[in-house]
Amino acid sequence: MLQPENQPKKYEHLFNDIDRGIIKLPKFQRDFVWGKEQTASLIDSVLKGYPIGTFILWKTKEELRHFKNIGNANLPPKRKGDYVQYVLDGQQRITSLYAVRKGLIITKDGVEIDYKDITIDLSKRSESDENIVLTSSEEVTNTISVYKLLNGNFTEFLDEYDKDTLKKIEIYKQRLTGYDFSTILISEYPLDIACDIFTRINTGGTELSLFEIMVAKTYDHKLNFDLADEYDKLVDSKNSEKDLVTAHYETIPSQVILQCISAHLTKQIRRKDILKLNKTKFINEWATVKEGIFTTVDYFRSQLRIKVSRILPYNILLVPFTYFFIKNNFKNPTKIQNKLLTQYFWWASLSSRFSNAQESKIAADLKKIDKILKEQKPSYRGEEVNLNEDDLIYYWFSTGDAFCKAILCLYSYFEPKSFDSNSLINLDNSWLKAANSRNYHHFFPKSYLKNQGYENWEANTIVNITLIDAYTNKHIIRTKPPKIYLKKFQKDNDYFYDSMKSHLIHVDTFGIWEDDYEKFLKKRSHKILLELNKRLNPKL
Repeated sequence: MLQPENQPKKYEHLFNDIDRGIIKLPKFQRDFVWGKEQTASLIDSVLKGYPIGTFILWKTKEELRHFKNIGNANLPPKRKGDYVQYVLDGQQRITSLYAVRKGLIITKDGVEIDYKDITIDLSKRSESDENIVLTSSEEVTNTISVYKLLNGNFTEFLDEYDKDTLKKIEIYKQRLTGYDFSTILISEYPLDIACDIFTRINTGGTELSLFEIMVAKTYDHKLNFDLADEYDKLVDSKNSEKDLVTAHYETIPSQVILQCISAHLTKQIRRKDILKLNKTKFINEWATVKEGIFTTVDYFRSQLRIKVSRILPYNILLVPFTYFFIKNNFKNPTKIQNKLLTQYFWWASLSSRFSNAQESKIAADLKKIDKILKEQKPSYRGEEVNLNEDDLIYYWFSTGDAFCKAILCLYSYFEPKSFDSNSLINLDNSWLKAANSRNYHHFFPKSYLKNQGYENWEANTIVNITLIDAYTNKHIIRTKPPKIYLKKFQKDNDYFYDSMKSHLIHVDTFGIWEDDYEKFLKKRSHKILLELNKRLNPKL
């Protein structure tokens, strides 16, 4: 890499480069947020000869996602094959100076800001401690707008200002146009290094996300590909096409989408592998991977009956399944493939598989998926999941825990019905965030158990959790024991026993009418364990 190069630039040179499309603002920068007060203060500093900091520019032939306009000024596109200089540090300052020079109108928070209004108070001496640059001319009478100063013809001022004032205007124009702006040019650094530089100087050590970098890297104006826009449409297309919101899988993070693409192209999902992905291949394969993601979501919802993404044990589980469906040409799995995929899902979910070293484990698991594609059983030797009833009974319920989420997926598989009407429970991601969210119900309410002498850890077991509708949870059950609140449902619901079985609860044999909490836990954990073992050890 070349060493950074100091390149002082005059006002006209700096902003002519913007007008010619040489200097650009990459879109991993923030939007323009400075108001007129900050801009006026900046111009004031320039007129007084104060230093205003350094602009750091990255010279490259890379085409990044960038701002195509500033306010009402359209910026020219990058010409193919030409070098451009992206602003890594100084966006707010350079945009402010440009807005004043061009007299731009920029909308901020729904309010139009006219930068032609920024004005120099000609009645004050430039050496004054007070600002000589104001946000408007309303407060004083002897003024000139900075826009007019920079763009007007000097002869136009002869009839408007006296001789002394004209001399001051000339001095101010010379100070602005002759100011040496400090710039540092870094040439042809790799994208990840340029992003690291941006991170260090702009965000106080907060690293740019991998997705933000890939948005910049994969942008292609000619192909009309913008990863940020494509991801937004993948999540929520506003009803124009299939999306994750409609499927109730909108909580899948952007990084998992990148990992799906990388797994498809390279069988690796490490950060460094994603950063090395070929831009053309990335764009060409986007539609394929997108279809693979939707096929996976359909499989999770229909075959595994996981209706919402919030209860997925690991979001990264989308990666091996997307890989499978792409390699399987989006066909439905065969009977054997389906059993093996189901086994893999439950093994990964219940074994804390992705609690650490996710990247290396996915690489290993893709080899398992290759076997499943051939209808061959992968080996889990030395990594088997062996559970007993006590493992379930003493497992603390937490909505962020992968094991708990796996049990919730099992509950969801049986399509739990409403206690009072036998209607399907409507699961919603927004109702599943925390342990006290509306879709979660402790079958034996915690407050009731506390009054019976049980500790909190005994009441808050995953075995005591059911998925029910919000209204029943908050307005009917409240703190009553099940032997009380179930009597009303038994009377009103003609399918009461079927409803309860959909929660893996057999009312008459689980000790419920006897108010026997220990018997309930024992019986329900046994039922849960039977179902888990069916999935972990399928008959092929």
